[in-house]
Amino acid sequence: MENFNKKKILKLNSNLKNKKIAVIGDMMLDSYYWGSINRISPEAPVPVLEVDNEFSRFGGAMNVAKNIQSLGGIPFPIGVVGNDSDSAIFHKLLSESNIDGKGLIKDSSRHTTTKTRVIAHKQHVIRIDKENINPIDSKIEKKIIKYLSSIIDQLDAVILEDYNKGVLTPNIIKEVIKMTLDAGKIISVDPKFNNFFEYKNVTVFKPNRKETEDALGIRIRTSKDLEYAGNKLLDKLNPTYLLLTLGEEGIALFEKDKPVRRIPTKARKVADVSGAGDTVIATLTSSLAAGYSIDEASYLANFAGGIVCEEVGIVPIDITNLIKSVKEELK
Repeated sequence: MENFNKKKILKLNSNLKNKKIAVIGDMMLDSYYWGSINRISPEAPVPVLEVDNEFSRFGGAMNVAKNIQSLGGIPFPIGVVGNDSDSAIFHKLLSESNIDGKGLIKDSSRHTTTKTRVIAHKQHVIRIDKENINPIDSKIEKKIIKYLSSIIDQLDAVILEDYNKGVLTPNIIKEVIKMTLDAGKIISVDPKFNNFFEYKNVTVFKPNRKETEDALGIRIRTSKDLEYAGNKLLDKLNPTYLLLTLGEEGIALFEKDKPVRRIPTKARKVADVSGAGDTVIATLTSSLAAGYSIDEASYLANFAGGIVCEEVGIVPIDITNLIKSVKEELK
């Protein structure tokens, strides 16, 4: 990037350190069974996984929070978990990660959203989901708003991370945006289909190609299609910045009364795209909170998303790896 200040890269670690960012949305647990398949079951014509390793990691909005921590920031996750065995695993991971879980509300009527992945010979075989997708009730909404109001003054930014699992209701979205903007804080959004057009007047709106196509009822195949879609969303939602992620085609950055800017992808050897969007929104928001321009923040976010795509499974970005990789490109 022509206007990228190399000295800023060298200070990325210190600039992002201790930035306080709330992540509000659908918290998830990702569980894994890794092993090998060498035979077919005698009980049914299905493969038998011989498990070598099993473990759990944060997923969904909680993976965004974990990425913020990996970048040197302090995440404040806000959402809902169940009162079940997966919730116990979730809170154990919180303790091990030294992440404040005061914003996580237990709801006995819901499962902790858990996605279990079975991986054999580094290939994803099947995924098993446990979840409730009904909208949270008004009592839970009030608890979320109350908690955010108690910490808003100390925050540098807020991220709304929507996976259509019921936490980000229209009321929550409206109240959080108003509170955050009134406090003069950065607010960025990673949307999904259900409430796509509720996210108005935010700092950054970051849909991907499919979400944009579904919301607008179009297909984005050409540069003309892309510009139409981006400008349509700017008109309808009025974000300060619109980042449209395009997979292997990188990112398109839109801003009112300015030409679209394209940032090519930085993925070098894609192994697994799971969690890349979480890394992008976390890096983008952290960088903006640290004083980077939208072009610089988008460049860093796109680079970080490409790095995590090289890993199998959902893993957060490593800031040392990010700095090293960017420095090598800018030589």
